[in-house]
Amino acid sequence: MNRYRIEIEIHQGNGGDIQNREGPPPVFNQEGICPWMYRGDGIKSFRTGQRFTYPDDTGRICPWLMDSLNAAIRVLQHGGTLPWTYEGTPYKKEVDPEGITTEYMRCMDPTASGIVVKLIRTRVD
Repeated sequence: MNRYRIEIEIHQGNGGDIQNREGPPPVFNQEGICPWMYRGDGIKSFRTGQRFTYPDDTGRICPWLMDSLNAAIRVLQHGGTLPWTYEGTPYKKEVDPEGITTEYMRCMDPTASGIVVKLIRTRVD
């Protein structure tokens, strides 16, 4: 059986780059800011492009986001791929059973605060 490393990369999301904001705290759903990415003061915020290793970093990831990812992670962990493509979108999948395979998933938050992550599966020998 093949072994794989799974990483979760923040692909799209707002809030990670807000720092030293003056005035009242943001109204997250109205401003399209993910509160998990924002982290309060913006200094410790998670940013687009940041990666987390599965399962080691699951405690650092929003529980709603993890629930959105669990089924796709199971498929990728066991060597499978999801059959759809994302033609006409900015989400270009890679499928290489011998190398790197990617999949895009969206947080279940239905507001503009939801984020998109890229799951990255890398075969390790």
